Amino acid sequence: QVQLVESGGGLVQAGESLRLSCAASGNSFSIRTMRWYRQAPGKQREFVAAMYPSGGTNYAASVKGRFTISRDNAKNTVYLQMNSLSPEDTAVYYCHAEIRSQGPTYTPYWGQGTQVTVSS
Repeated sequence: QVQLVESGGGLVQAGESLRLSCAASGNSFSIRTMRWYRQAPGKQREFVAAMYPSGGTNYAASVKGRFTISRDNAKNTVYLQMNSLSPEDTAVYYCHAEIRSQGPTYTPYWGQGTQVTVSS
């Protein structure tokens, strides 16, 4: 069974930075696209950033220029560097990955989420 485990969340002040990590673990799997989503209280979960197997990236307009997604394939880990944080970034951040572990099909996996709180 493959698992995604996030870390790196916490409480920071506006203007500060955080780096989130999401590590995939399990036996004999491969990962395709990895993404970060977030969900603020009372709001729907929203897309934040994606990194594709080609190395290409995509960002939500609200974080473009402030957040950077990166990936260490050797460690099966994706990162989200978040700079210039504002209270509007406060949310639970979730890692999402398309993973193939048995057979030819890629299955979506979610991490448990990590809380990011930005105070003004």
